[in-house]
Amino acid sequence: MPLPYTYSFLDTVCTIIGPNGAFPLGQGAGVDEGGITVEMREPKNTMKIGADGTWMHSLHAGKGGKVTVRLLKNSPTNALLSAMYNADTSNPSAHGQNIIQVNQLTSLDEITTQGCAFLQQPTVTYDKEGPMLEWTWDAGQVDMLLGAGVTSI
Repeated sequence: MPLPYTYSFLDTVCTIIGPNGAFPLGQGAGVDEGGITVEMREPKNTMKIGADGTWMHSLHAGKGGKVTVRLLKNSPTNALLSAMYNADTSNPSAHGQNIIQVNQLTSLDEITTQGCAFLQQPTVTYDKEGPMLEWTWDAGQVDMLLGAGVTSI
């Protein structure tokens, strides 16, 4: 199968859905050039080597991860996230109830994260150039399916 000819952040759709709001975090949300990162919290496997050289693999059940979205300081999405953060962290029943979905249409990637809790408000720096704000969530479960991509002629 031929490789996709292009990649563009313009084809990246990211949304947050939770008890205190639902809005886009991808294209059009004022995303900084650092973009969006989804990572797993821990390895899926641990291997132990015995004294005689035999081995044992331990498959871990955990699917926890972390989502980071980097926004330009002037993005209106910062105000939405700040209000959502304040609402989520003032009500324990709302805390950790967000879902973040990332789809990259060209590559056919599909990532769904559940049980997302804001880690903290972003660090804010006022300096010579406009900064970016980094929003981070701990995710209870990350389901990731990386696609083979699409080819157009």
